[in-house]
Amino acid sequence: MEPTEAWIHGAVQWLRLVVETTGAMIVALGFFVAAVRFISSLVTDQTGNFTPIRLLLARYLALALEFQLGADILSTAIAPSWTQIGKLGAIAVIRTGLNFFLSKEMETERAAVKGEERVERDSLPQRAA
Repeated sequence: MEPTEAWIHGAVQWLRLVVETTGAMIVALGFFVAAVRFISSLVTDQTGNFTPIRLLLARYLALALEFQLGADILSTAIAPSWTQIGKLGAIAVIRTGLNFFLSKEMETERAAVKGEERVERDSLPQRAA
């Protein structure tokens, strides 16, 4: 391997590691934030609806999946064999599928929350003008 090629290969490996680590840190941060909100709702006895907490965690997970997919893309740039490229491709497809279905679930949950807010707002007594 030429010195320039070796340097680029090493730089991409480091960048992939940074992107992958960032994705893992986002998952950890999302877990921490959601856990704090969950515990707070348990302490204040507001356990009727966990949808906002689920949506919060889902946003962190979706962002982390994007970072992990970015790391996979970087890995394909330096993959040494077709077998490695195939494995990375399979991982990328799985992560993309997870992100797609997570996004769909988030849309459904957001719509449900908006529908509940609309019903609550419409059931409030109207003031006379």
